[in-house]
Amino acid sequence: MSNFRPGDEVRFLNATGGGRIVRIIDSRMALVAIEDGFEIPVLLSELVVVQQSPAPARQAATEALQKELAAQQQAEAEERDQARKSQLRRFARNTEQEGFYLAFVPHEQQWLLTGPLDVVLVNHSPVEMLYTVHIKADNEWLNADYGQLEPYSKAVVETISRDDLNHWSKGVVQGLPVFDRVEQPLKPLYTHFNIKPSRFYKEGSYVPLAVLGEKALFVQLEPFAALSESGEQIGEKSADAPVQPKTPAKEKALIDKHRTAAGEAVVDLHIGELVTNISGLSSHDMFNIQIDYFHKALSSAITEDYSKVTFIHGVGNGVLKNAIVEALENFEGVGNRMASMSKFGVGAIEVLIRDR
Repeated sequence: MSNFRPGDEVRFLNATGGGRIVRIIDSRMALVAIEDGFEIPVLLSELVVVQQSPAPARQAATEALQKELAAQQQAEAEERDQARKSQLRRFARNTEQEGFYLAFVPHEQQWLLTGPLDVVLVNHSPVEMLYTVHIKADNEWLNADYGQLEPYSKAVVETISRDDLNHWSKGVVQGLPVFDRVEQPLKPLYTHFNIKPSRFYKEGSYVPLAVLGEKALFVQLEPFAALSESGEQIGEKSADAPVQPKTPAKEKALIDKHRTAAGEAVVDLHIGELVTNISGLSSHDMFNIQIDYFHKALSSAITEDYSKVTFIHGVGNGVLKNAIVEALENFEGVGNRMASMSKFGVGAIEVLIRDR
């Protein structure tokens, strides 16, 4: 036992994989957190240390340093975020209509067609706005920026070179207005922008934007007045208004995403296949997600007349497998057996839907 301590990274002698020692149970056994997020008891004789945890004093100093660095990084990130935001020139002469703008501001105001530009999101309105900016790249949308803008303020989304202009010709800006009191409720902002790339290379495209005090190529995303809903519109959406039933379009069945052959499917229940980010999830949370997806997938398979579904539950400590076997007792007309070891090892169960 003296060779092991909590925090040690270990691998298994008689099985693939490994994990991190959470707790020494006794002189023969330790509790190990594996990759799937589960904690399983393992004999110490079946473990090999890959990397030892630091000594307690060193570990405490390391943790304190890590917290200090994290706090410093957070403070620096907040400073950088604040540095790229500033107030608009609200009381300049001939200011633009209140609303939301996207502007491309050359650094060299005397040489508008050379040098880098700032992409600036402008909130020329009396409400705070939570926003996201996405740009179109090939066949996908990339997030360029997100955050919060105070009333009558601007944020530099990014500083770009002239070579980047084509990438910024198409995009979408979404925003959620936040307000304490207004005369009318406000709708969310959702606006596509599509700028002809040739406009960036014409000096006449860059005109003074009064709220910035600089020349810029800009587009008005939405007038502020367009976010207001009239009382009549709200009345038309009241609960007393008759609702015309719509025939919903047939959605693709959940089980069809896992189809491998006619009437057959393979569903991988490893948590990494079900959610994209497991940070903040406890073992209990992950188990609930896995067993819930099992129920949905099997119910979908029965509804869609599948004959066989293989569920990959992994090895772990058997909690998920046992829960699946217990749950199958509540489904009529189904049986189960161990899946092919040559294909799935010992971490899968095959569910047979006999009554189709």
